[in-house]
Amino acid sequence: MSDAAPTQHSTAASGAARRPDYQTRVAWSESLCDYDFGPRHPMHPSRLDLTARLCEDLGLFSLPRVSVVEPHVASDDELAAVHTREYIAAVRRASEDPSSSDPARGLGTEDDPAFAGMHEASARIAGGSLEAADAVLDGRAQHAVNFAGGMHHAAADHASGFCIYNDAALAIQRLLDGGIQRVAYIDVDVHHGDGTQGVFWNDPRVLTVSLHESGLSLFPGTGFPHEIGGPDAAGMAVNVALPARTGDGGWLRAFHAVARPRG
Repeated sequence: MSDAAPTQHSTAASGAARRPDYQTRVAWSESLCDYDFGPRHPMHPSRLDLTARLCEDLGLFSLPRVSVVEPHVASDDELAAVHTREYIAAVRRASEDPSSSDPARGLGTEDDPAFAGMHEASARIAGGSLEAADAVLDGRAQHAVNFAGGMHHAAADHASGFCIYNDAALAIQRLLDGGIQRVAYIDVDVHHGDGTQGVFWNDPRVLTVSLHESGLSLFPGTGFPHEIGGPDAAGMAVNVALPARTGDGGWLRAFHAVARPRG
């Protein structure tokens, strides 16, 4: 029996033995690149292809704890957990005939031009985030990723800001419907996550936190500190509106002030 202190090697080995076997689920398919508003649109699907290629080149997709699954096209019933049936029908009409777009619902605008197959492409992105939520709910994964998602401007009844179906809101609602009592949504896009905030504006089970450039200088012109949630959920919307050209240091200070990671 030795009283000697454990060696660095044995300590590291012990730590490795205690490390949880986290599984990560990634929703990805080349068909997600079908979400394509056209060659002149700033949100080009090449960004998804490049992200996937980088993951493959770095060996991330082949890691033993990572599984890549093809997302399904979300059904109308799944989409209706957040979106109105009338809006889903309008997206379907514009998808089948882009000339019958509906600008009053945000379809066929400069930001969200209608294109053939738009419903299926948008619903597949939603399906990816629903798959991610399901994987966490049923224990298949500790972490789940859909890097094609983040359509946080879409509202229940209209498109906005390059976003047709709000996959983030759909994933949150899936978690709630699956028995999760509280969900924290942290949005670090430069634009305010107005659509997701709006869906859960009066839901005390969902905390929405958005760090973004001030609406005084950037679309969608919302996300000010006084926006704190509805009467039944006051304080459940947190908005940090940063000045234009905020640097890394200022952004990190703001992030740590409202969403500091544990540990």
